[in-house]
Amino acid sequence: TYTIDGVKTVVHSAGNGEPVVFFHGAGTIDGFDFAEPWTERYRVIMPYHPGFGESGDDTTFTDLHDYVMHYLELFDARRLDKFNLVGLSLGGYLAAKFASEHGHRVKKLALIAPAGMIDTMHPMLDVLAVPGEQVPGLLVSDFEVLKRRLPEKPDLDFMADRYREATTVARLLWERPGDPKFMRYLHRIKMPTLIVWGDEDKIIPVQQTETWRKFIPNADIRIFKGAGHLVHLERSDAVDAL
Repeated sequence: TYTIDGVKTVVHSAGNGEPVVFFHGAGTIDGFDFAEPWTERYRVIMPYHPGFGESGDDTTFTDLHDYVMHYLELFDARRLDKFNLVGLSLGGYLAAKFASEHGHRVKKLALIAPAGMIDTMHPMLDVLAVPGEQVPGLLVSDFEVLKRRLPEKPDLDFMADRYREATTVARLLWERPGDPKFMRYLHRIKMPTLIVWGDEDKIIPVQQTETWRKFIPNADIRIFKGAGHLVHLERSDAVDAL
């Protein structure tokens, strides 16, 4: 646990070797255990963003740049100068933004169905408009994959945690779900980049891969069949590729 500019920040870490940082998405119900195979080769570092999971809140964080600055402070505190960076969904948006602004610190970049792209032909689902109880069913192709990670009878603490995380997401995205300036600077991403997507993604259409290709033309894009938004939970070969 770290205190970064007054914000309690909980970081899970395991393994040895070259560092890999993982930025989770707009919720934490999917957990971190999918990355256990990575610990055989890498030092895996998985922080909870402020307003999510075990970390504290900071209601002054109103856009993604606040999180970029937060992580600069955290990485400095850990003396983590250069690392591989993986981001999922909202965390993919954050990872791409971090890499475009601080590319000298990112050795390789991997994005899992990243948010942040303004694609009017294939827009992201307005998750904030979807009733909360319906969201888990939209995250995967095979709900059984996610069901075993959920409590059979959600208690008040579980519901409160979900409400807290949804409130954090709303604070970030309600008024401005997309930022054209983010897309403008994606050309600054020069490090080797991998983008993975499930072909049955109900949150962010897989067709957005072509838009990402226009902005990061050298990215390696891999699409996995029979998987939804949380492709890393449904396809072990996606975890291997990452």
